[in-house]
Amino acid sequence: MTKNPSARLSALALAALLTGCSFIPTYERPAAPVATQWPGETTAQAAAQPVADIPWQSFFADARLRALVEQALANNRDLRVAVLNIEQARAQYRIQRADRVPTIGVGASGTRTELGTAGSTTAYQVGLTLSSWELDFFGRVASLSEAALAQYLATEEGRKSTQITLVASVANAYLSLLADEELLELTRQTLATREDSAKLSKLRFDNGVASELDLRQAQSLLEAARATLAQLQRQRAQDQNQLTLLVGQPDWSQRIADLPPTKSLESAVLMTELPAGLPSDVLTARPDIRQAEQQLRSANANIGAARAAFFPRITLTAGFGTVSSQLSGLFESGSWGFSAAPQLLLPIFDGGRNQAGLDSAKVQRDIAVAQYEKAIQTAFREVADALAGRATLGEELRAQQAQAEAEAARFKLSDLRYRNGVASYLDLLDAQRSLFTTQQAVVQTRLAQLQNQVTLYKTLGGGWTGQP
Repeated sequence: MTKNPSARLSALALAALLTGCSFIPTYERPAAPVATQWPGETTAQAAAQPVADIPWQSFFADARLRALVEQALANNRDLRVAVLNIEQARAQYRIQRADRVPTIGVGASGTRTELGTAGSTTAYQVGLTLSSWELDFFGRVASLSEAALAQYLATEEGRKSTQITLVASVANAYLSLLADEELLELTRQTLATREDSAKLSKLRFDNGVASELDLRQAQSLLEAARATLAQLQRQRAQDQNQLTLLVGQPDWSQRIADLPPTKSLESAVLMTELPAGLPSDVLTARPDIRQAEQQLRSANANIGAARAAFFPRITLTAGFGTVSSQLSGLFESGSWGFSAAPQLLLPIFDGGRNQAGLDSAKVQRDIAVAQYEKAIQTAFREVADALAGRATLGEELRAQQAQAEAEAARFKLSDLRYRNGVASYLDLLDAQRSLFTTQQAVVQTRLAQLQNQVTLYKTLGGGWTGQP
């Protein structure tokens, strides 16, 4: 084997010239830097039907919610931008792919050259032209085309990820509106109760049975309920505005007016049994992780283009047509001509530009690897958090419902004891506050449980499939 570097380079160039080659490194998917099973799971099994394959129409049983999701998929601007990004990436890929074939056009030219005392020459030419087509023996253009293809595929996955987020956001906003309605109704009932208590306290005070302290406490509790009602009305308006933004239609409420209404959060039915599956199956099926992997593939392909820059770049410019010294003779018999001008450029000294380009491409690949691994770790944490919520929110809701029942019984007893002069008014006010707080907590925990189910569906990759 020769030790001459020039000879080795010449041999490699000759082999590439004869067979064509690619300097793209062999792609290997990085190992997932996460555990092989979810936290708290003693055994992990592959899901019979991956959640990513469950259409959102099957997951959401509420007719109004399904109608809202359909409107959002048709009108949401973020999703529309994601679709347009696909079109733009597709066009960029087609532009890059077009560099692999010659560009042929029709050209006409005329030149006149003055030769001093010898006179002048004139030449006219009309015909087909091929300009600066790179003969891609070393795979530079092919590498750039492959990188553009990976970027295009990444935008496809990005659109799916945007749809998943949109579906989950619409569902959570809709559930928040249902919770707002329940809290408003609960607050109105509490306000009516406190108005009765304030009237009773005023009557007892006027008759000298109760002190002014009891009266002021009742008035304070009444105003607190009114303040809570105003806060909830503001929150409901803001949640409605959020849902309008997501759906993309200001008249969405009229569009679903004919559908059966959902009376409460408790009647909002979701598919609760979602198989978690194996992390290796779930995470590689998520569009955001596939998007990160396509970006990694693109960065890997750019290394091939940077490596090819060290080798000769061969371009060809050619023309075929008619040539004449006079315009009238351009299309006469025997006036055809052909020209070919191949050009080879071998970089010898470039001030380190090519080496810097290769180093930059490698660093970009390493960055893409880190981003891919971070995407997997983030997804793993999202699924683990949702599974933890599923394991605990049910018990929390059960305990709070039991507490609310106990507080309701306590309030009735306190009211009865106060009316019969056995207990103080302070005991009654404390029972009222505790009951209201506990009832609010029940609604909020039920909302958290339903939204956690939506989040689990989202984090397991569900929501981007079309019609079942």
